[in-house]
Amino acid sequence: MKKIFYFLSVVILCAGCNVLDFDETSASYSREDMITSFDNIAKLLTNVYGFMPNKDIADVSSALRDCGSDDAEYADPEASVQRFTNGNWSAISTVDDKWELFGGIRAANDYLELVWDDAKKDIRDDVLENLSLFKYTSKYARNMEKLACGPYEARVLRAYYFFELARRYGDIPMPLTKLTVEEANTIAKTPFNEVIDFIVAECDEAAAHLPKTFVGMEGDEIGRVTQGFALAVKAKALLYAASPLFNTTGDKAKWQKAAAAAKAIIDMNYYQLDPAEKANNYLSNEVVLAICRSESQSFERYNYPVRFTYGDRTSMAGSYPTQNLVDAFQTLAGYDITLTSNGWQTDDPNFDVTQPYEGRDPRFARAVLANGMTFKGSTIETYVGGRDYSKTRSDLGTVTGYYLRRYLIEDVDFTPEAQVKAKHQWIIYRYAEALLSYAEALNEYLGSPTATDGTFTLSALDALNQVRANAGMPDVTAASADAFREAVRREWRVEFAFEDHRFWGVRRWDIGLSTQGQIDGVQITRSGNTFGYKRVTVEKRTWAPKMNLYPIPQTELFCNPNLQPQNNGW
Repeated sequence: MKKIFYFLSVVILCAGCNVLDFDETSASYSREDMITSFDNIAKLLTNVYGFMPNKDIADVSSALRDCGSDDAEYADPEASVQRFTNGNWSAISTVDDKWELFGGIRAANDYLELVWDDAKKDIRDDVLENLSLFKYTSKYARNMEKLACGPYEARVLRAYYFFELARRYGDIPMPLTKLTVEEANTIAKTPFNEVIDFIVAECDEAAAHLPKTFVGMEGDEIGRVTQGFALAVKAKALLYAASPLFNTTGDKAKWQKAAAAAKAIIDMNYYQLDPAEKANNYLSNEVVLAICRSESQSFERYNYPVRFTYGDRTSMAGSYPTQNLVDAFQTLAGYDITLTSNGWQTDDPNFDVTQPYEGRDPRFARAVLANGMTFKGSTIETYVGGRDYSKTRSDLGTVTGYYLRRYLIEDVDFTPEAQVKAKHQWIIYRYAEALLSYAEALNEYLGSPTATDGTFTLSALDALNQVRANAGMPDVTAASADAFREAVRREWRVEFAFEDHRFWGVRRWDIGLSTQGQIDGVQITRSGNTFGYKRVTVEKRTWAPKMNLYPIPQTELFCNPNLQPQNNGW
């Protein structure tokens, strides 16, 4: 935090739709200059947005963060994401260090200090006077309408950045003004629960002033913070606060608050479950907020089966699904199916174990590429000797027997002289998350998946089964709270595979000791037209309860002793 400077960062956004368009400005602008026009004020706000997930979709080096969970393994054994699973992780050797988000918080504080008068809860008088020069322009009314939303957008973004920090570090500093270097080096930590209380209050106030959509306002912009996202940040924060990692006493009142927050999103009656794929589909009625990116090939370069990259991938890369994850996807009839050392096991009488990747939960084929599936007009061959098989990591192919499917765009092409790029969109929040949050929280609050009361008229079971029905899966029939807890955790895993949930779910549920010790893959052999399947160990992993939270970077502790104590175990 000691070296956070004001700057205007370029946000990489989709072409073809209006998404917070702005141009980079020069350092010649003074602070006073930045509040003299609508355009300059918009640039200040876009700078706050610039700290949202905005790199390649790959979030840790070139790996998905789920490679730090039991859902995936990254090909390169030396990649930084491996520290999550091999124990080579410390306050000196950090991974996914998001202390940089204090830059986004500083940008939000700067914007609010320049634009917002907290005493009168309105735009500052000097800003309004400056902008009155544009009073007779054709867009003045629409620009003023959008300007009125800006401070609330900034406050929700700041709240979201506080949440991202809190779920990593627990107790965190919570600066609400621009800090001097001296202040930054002495600020103390705010307890986790107080951070959550602040997030909730900010999101409540902002939601009352934000629109459901910015389409219809000046610019028809997509990708802005809306009422729905304000409620989503609140719901997410309260769900984490209620979860076992942070709710060590099992306080049911915390689960009640989490259920009510998720219910508020449901009660908007604005978002809808979408049976189609939501990845790379920011226009889906299910998507509450997605981050759009410009055309690229890098995600496909890392994650395509290597033969489709035509030599563009020359080093070990790729986030590869594990057998652990594959086993979470039931048969289409709702039966569990597990691969053992002796082949597939299931109680589904109609399931063909010789075709184990057919007749599965339809979400499986959206998340995972498996042997026999069709991709880019070709059949995937991960059996021993197949075109997509890798004997060792240095073969540049799968290390688990599976390839990633989610977020890959098949139109991307590496054919020499005919290469094609495509736009990607990373989903930050979608409606299915509200339903599963509600289902999980209500079950814990009322102690039964079928219970309802005067406030919560939709049962936890019915909420979860809405998500399953949308995916084409039969209802869950879990009768007890314990059985339903396991069912909803499975649903989180399969519904949001590779959408950055499993990594955090393992932590907030405090289940790492039982889930993170080993990852497995599949070895497939072929004899004529018959395939044999065997579960194989890919990697033994290291887990300790301290890994539920990140260590505070040692560089920050050196600069600011008030950040002590270090998180437990580090």
